[in-house]
This record gives sequence, C-alpha cells and structure tokens, in this order.
Amino acid sequence: MSREIRITPSILNADQSNLELEIERVSHVSDLIHLDIMDNVFVPNFTYDFGRASTLIAGCSIPVDAHLMVVDADRIGPEYAQAGCGSVTIHAEATVNISSTLRSIRAEGSRSGLAVKPKTEITDYVEFSDLVDMFLIMTVEPGFGGQSFMMDMIGKIERARAMIGSRPIWLQVDGGISETTIEIATEAGADTFVAGSAVFRSQDPASIVEKLRHLANSVAD
Repeated sequence: MSREIRITPSILNADQSNLELEIERVSHVSDLIHLDIMDNVFVPNFTYDFGRASTLIAGCSIPVDAHLMVVDADRIGPEYAQAGCGSVTIHAEATVNISSTLRSIRAEGSRSGLAVKPKTEITDYVEFSDLVDMFLIMTVEPGFGGQSFMMDMIGKIERARAMIGSRPIWLQVDGGISETTIEIATEAGADTFVAGSAVFRSQDPASIVEKLRHLANSVAD
C-alpha cells in the first residue's frame, strides 16, 4: 500500500497583512495549515502571540498544525491543543518533560508531535514513539522561511522511517520543500510536508500544493 501523503502549507511566507485570505487560497487543497510559532528566544525570530494565533486557529476551515519553536514548551504545548489545533508539535530541545507534555497535548484532543533540529539525532528519542502521532525532521535551521533544503538530513529521515516501522506515526519534514526536493524527501521516507516559500511566493498557491502532492505520490511506496 502506498503511503498517504499530506501537504501542510506554512503561512510564514504568506502575506501577513491578509492571512485569512491567504489561508483560504490553499485550504481546499491542503490537509492542514502549518502555523509556525516563534518566540525570539528558542529561535531568533518572532511570529505570533497566543491571541493572534488563537484567532487564526478558530477561523481556519481545516485543522491547524502548530509547530512550537518556543521555550517553556511544557506549558505552551497544551495551551495550543486547548485552542483547537489539530496537531501540536513541540521541540525535544525545548521541552523539560517530553512524556508529560506529549500526553497533555493528546489529552486536549490534538495529535502530538515531536520535532528535532538538524543537529539533534532523532533516534535519541525513540523511547517516545508510543506517545507521538508525528515526528518532525527539520531540514533547515528553524527560525526563518525561505532557506534551502539540507541534503545531509536525508539520512536522518531514513533513520526516522526505520525507527517508526509499522507504527501509524506521520513523518514530517520542514524546510526547503519544493518541486525539486519533495520527491527526494518522500523517497527517504517522509509522508507529511511543510511547504512555505514554494507555495506562497507563487502566483497560484493552490496549484503548487496540488503539484507537490502529485510529485510526492509519484514516488511514495
């Protein structure tokens, strides 16, 4: 059976003055909307405070995939689940009690995700496999959109796929996903893709989402 492919456009590179319209442009062809939450502490950038994020989550017609690049993830993670996100991903490097926080996210009705930065080895976190619904491999250094896909992350994606095995855990990649990299990431084992610049810097974002899905499906096994 082929892997189910999911495309989750990131609004980090969308028109920030009209985000609701930007989301509408792609929601009918996307699986989730990826919401990057940065605090200018864990990463050197700031995106949305909880109030603005909550408004976006409440108004989104499809589930929101919140990626929390923040300190104090143990407290903030469950808050985003309570706000109604379909999925909440915390960073292993920013979480004190990973097990408890993942359980709390699930208890609030969201899918739980665990992310690692490029220099963090995913296999160090195999013990949390029964508590996560998604592992996220960063294929750029977190903090800014528009970066190039780090090809040396392919091995990590492959190790994550082997680690997941037959478990129903999504394997997401985030960073530099485009028409030229999505097939490579899919072949390595990913099934869930964050695409920001490639989607929202195009004239027709929805068509790019559809093309990315087609390319990934063409090599998924």
